[in-house]
Amino acid sequence: MTTLFPGVEVADTFIDEHVDRYVYLHQNPELSSQEFRTAEYIESRLTELKIENFRCGATGVVGVIRNGEGPTVAFRADTDGLPIREETGFSYASTQTGELPDGSTAPVMHGCGHDTHITSALALAQYLVTNPHAWAGTVVLIFQPAEETAAGAMAMIDDGLWNRAPRPAVVLAQHVLPFEAGKIVIREGHMASLADSWKVTVRGVGAHGSQPDQSIDPVVLAAYMVTRLQTVVSREVPSHTSVVVTVGTFHAGLKENIIPAEAVFSINVRTPEEETRTRVLAAIRRIILAEAEASGAPEPLIEEINRFPRCYNDPAQTRVVTQALQDAFGGDSVINAPLGAGSEDAGWLSDAIGVPGVYWAFGGFSPEKFADGRPPAVNHSPLFGPDPRLAITHGIAAALAGVLAYVGSVPATHPSA
Repeated sequence: MTTLFPGVEVADTFIDEHVDRYVYLHQNPELSSQEFRTAEYIESRLTELKIENFRCGATGVVGVIRNGEGPTVAFRADTDGLPIREETGFSYASTQTGELPDGSTAPVMHGCGHDTHITSALALAQYLVTNPHAWAGTVVLIFQPAEETAAGAMAMIDDGLWNRAPRPAVVLAQHVLPFEAGKIVIREGHMASLADSWKVTVRGVGAHGSQPDQSIDPVVLAAYMVTRLQTVVSREVPSHTSVVVTVGTFHAGLKENIIPAEAVFSINVRTPEEETRTRVLAAIRRIILAEAEASGAPEPLIEEINRFPRCYNDPAQTRVVTQALQDAFGGDSVINAPLGAGSEDAGWLSDAIGVPGVYWAFGGFSPEKFADGRPPAVNHSPLFGPDPRLAITHGIAAALAGVLAYVGSVPATHPSA
C-alpha cells in the first residue's frame, strides 16, 4: 500500500496505473488549443469510470462526479504542451510534433508538467468514484486546454462552462514545480503575476544596403526600442515592485545588403497587480511610438498576443486549503511564498462567476536532485523532467487533500454552495 497522507492509503497498483498514464501523456503532448487526442483520452477514462462528462471549449473536458448532498467544488487541470524539443534523455521522451499558428512544424513537449496535472486529476476522479464513503457532494473536474496561451479558460467559459456544469463554491487548481516532492507552496492573495504579450511591427522604408540614406531603417529603429524598453523596469518602476519586461523574438530582413521595410519583435511583460500593469504597458507603448516618431517612421502596429488574468487566492479559503495540506504533508512542508513571475489563466474560472479560487504548487522531484546545491531544470526547459512516481503520488495527494477539505466526510469550514 502507498500512504498518500495520514488516513488515506491506496494500493501500489493504483500508483503504478497512473504512472503508466503519465508516461503515455508525456509521450503524446499536443500544442495549445490542439489537444484533441488528449481530450479523447480523458473522455474515455471518465466514461470508463462512469463519470458524467462533456466537451467544452473545443478541446476542454468537464467531468461531474455527484455523491449525495454536500458542497460543490471544482478542480482544474491544464492539458496543453509546449513547442519545445525534449532533451531529457528519458526512455519515454516525446518525439511528437505540432503545427504553430504560422503553419510551421515544431517539436512538442510537456515541458511544464501538465501531464502530471492531468494524471493527478484522473487519479482523483478514480479515488472519488471508488471511495464514495469518504466524501459527499459534487466535484467538477475541469480539464482545461491552452493554459500556455491564456486562451483555454476563457474558451471554456465562452462555451458555457458554468451554464452546463454545477456552480462550485470554490475553484481549486495546482501546478508541479521543480522543488522537492512533498513540499507545497501556497499563499493568500496574488499567487502569480499578471502577464501581457505584444507583437510589434516596426514600419520603415526599405532600400539598398549601400544607400541607407534612402531608407528609414526599421532594424536600427527596433533596436533602439528594444534597448530603451529595458529602462522601464530600471527607471520607471519603484525598486520594491517586481516587474519583468522581456523581448523574446526579433525578426527582420532576408539578405544582408537589403534594408527591409519592416522589423517585428515580441514583448512579454510580467506585473504584480493591475495598477502596475497599466503603468508599465503605457510606458512601453509610449516608448515604441516616440522612437518611431523620432526616426520619422510610420506608426508601428502593436497587437496583443495574449493577456493573463490575476491568479488570486481568496484569503479565507486559502486558509482552509492550507490547513488541509499541512495535515496531509506536515506543517513544515507547506511554505507561504509567492510563485514569482509565472502566470496562470485559472483565475478566470473563478472570477467569471464570482467565487473564491485557491491555487498552489507542489514539488515533483527527488531530494537527491538538490544534493549538490543545483536545482533541477525549471518549467519550460527542454530538460524539465519530474520524477514520475514521486510527482504523481504527491500530485494525487495534494489534489485529494484540497478537494476533501470541502467534500470530505468531516469537511472543513467551506463557503456555501
